[in-house]
Amino acid sequence: MKKTIFIFLFITINFNLNAQKLITFPVSDSIPHNDDFTVKVRIAGGQWQDLYEYEALVDMHNVTKSSMVYFDFKGTVEFAITYNRGTVHSARIRPLSYGFEPSIEGNTLRFSLSKPCNLSLEVNGDIFHNLQIFTNTPETYNPNPKDKSVIYFAPGFHKIKDNVLHVPSGKTVYLAGGAILNASIHCDSVKNVRICGRGIIYKADDGVGVNFSDQVQIEDLVFLNPNHYTVSSGQSNNLTIKNIRSFSSKGWGDGIDLFSNNNVLIDGVFMRNSDDCIAIYGHRWKFYGDCKNITVQNATLWADVAHPILIGTHGNPEPGQSEVIENIKFNNIDILNHDEPQINYQGCMSINVSDENLARNIYFENIRVEDFEQGQLINLRVTYNKKYAKAPGRGIENVFFKNVSYNGKNANLSIIEGYSPERGIKNIVFEGLKINGTEISDKSINKRHMQLSDFAHFYEGLYIEGLVYKTLNDGVK
Repeated sequence: MKKTIFIFLFITINFNLNAQKLITFPVSDSIPHNDDFTVKVRIAGGQWQDLYEYEALVDMHNVTKSSMVYFDFKGTVEFAITYNRGTVHSARIRPLSYGFEPSIEGNTLRFSLSKPCNLSLEVNGDIFHNLQIFTNTPETYNPNPKDKSVIYFAPGFHKIKDNVLHVPSGKTVYLAGGAILNASIHCDSVKNVRICGRGIIYKADDGVGVNFSDQVQIEDLVFLNPNHYTVSSGQSNNLTIKNIRSFSSKGWGDGIDLFSNNNVLIDGVFMRNSDDCIAIYGHRWKFYGDCKNITVQNATLWADVAHPILIGTHGNPEPGQSEVIENIKFNNIDILNHDEPQINYQGCMSINVSDENLARNIYFENIRVEDFEQGQLINLRVTYNKKYAKAPGRGIENVFFKNVSYNGKNANLSIIEGYSPERGIKNIVFEGLKINGTEISDKSINKRHMQLSDFAHFYEGLYIEGLVYKTLNDGVK
C-alpha cells in the first residue's frame, strides 16, 4: 500500500512539474549587464536558473541605469532576487494594484507569480535603480526561418544596412528570444505586416514607424532606449500594438504616438519613457485626417518626463480643414510616474487641443494613478500653444472619467479651462473619482459653500458647461 501511494505521489509531482514551463533566452553581451540585482527564478519546487540583468537607461533629467529581466513561463514561478547596492530596508512591487509583497531575508527578496505580468521591484524607495520584470506565456508561434514570408532574426546581435529595415506587404518580422536588432523597422504604404517575437530592438534611431499602412501588428518585443519614438504611426488604419515593453532616456523619446490614425488597439504594454507615453494627435508633418476609434487597455505607463497620456496638441489649422479626435477609450491603466516641471505640459490624463482640433467622446475607466514626482492629475484645456500650433483648438466635448483613483501627495492643482465662449469645454463627467480614498461626489462629501472641484484639487476655469461629479454606478454613461 505504501509503495502504491509513493508511486502515485511521484507521478502526481512529476505531472505537475511537466505541466509547468520556464523558458529563458540566449544572452548577448552586446547589451551591458547591470550588477544592481542578482535574479534567480524557478518553477515552484524546481531548479533555480540565473537570469541576465539587462541595463535599461531611464529618465532624461538625470540618466540612470535601471535593470530589466524577461522570460516566459506557464504555471507558478518563484523568485529569489538579491540586492547588490547596499542594505535592504524596504521593498515594494508595483503596480501596487497587483498586491504583491515580497518577503525580505537579509538582502534577498522572494515572491512568486502565477500569471505573466509587468512589474517594477523597488528597494528603499529608489524608482530609478529599480528592476523591471517582464514575463510572457510561452510562444505558440514558431515560424520557420526558411519561410520566405518571414524576415527571421535568430539569437545574436544584428545590424542592418543604413540602420533601417523596410518591411514589404505580407511579411512577418520575427525576432527570436535572444535576438538583438540594432535598427529601426519601417512600414511605409504596406498592408498585412506582423512584427513580433521575444527579441529586443536596441538603441535604434526609432523603434517602429508605421505610415500610410493598414493591418499592421506589433507584438511582444522589448524596445531598449531608441533615440526617439518607440512606435510612431501616421495616417494608418487597423494598427494593433500588444504586449510591448519600452524604455527611453533621450529628448523626444515618446512611447507610442498616433497621428491621424483610425482603428487602433494598444493592449498590455509597459511604457517607461522620457516624453509622452501615449500621444494621440491629428495632422502633423505629412499626415492628415481625423484620429478615431483608439483603444488603450491593460497598460502600465511611466512618464519620467512629460505626460503618461496626451491628446490633441497637433492638428490642421487651415480654413475648412479642421480635424476631429474622437472615440478614444482608456481602460484598466496603472500610471506609475509623471515628472514634468513645465506647467504647460503637465497632466497624467491630459487633453490639450490646439490647431483647430475638436476632441470628443473620450473615456477613461479603471485608471489607477500612484503618487508621482511632479505634475497634475488632470489637465483639460482648449489652448493656443504657439510653440507647436498655429491656432487655438475648437473645443473638448463628452469626456467621461469612471472609477479613476489617485493616491498621493505630490499632485499640483489640476486645470480644466476653455479658451473662449465659442471654444469651450462641454459635458465632463467624473463618476467614482477617488482622491486618497475619498470619493468626490455629493453623496460622499458635505461640501457646504465649497465646490466639489475644490475637494478634488481641480481648478475650474472659464468657458465650461456641464462639469459633473457622480458617485460610482450612479447611472452615468
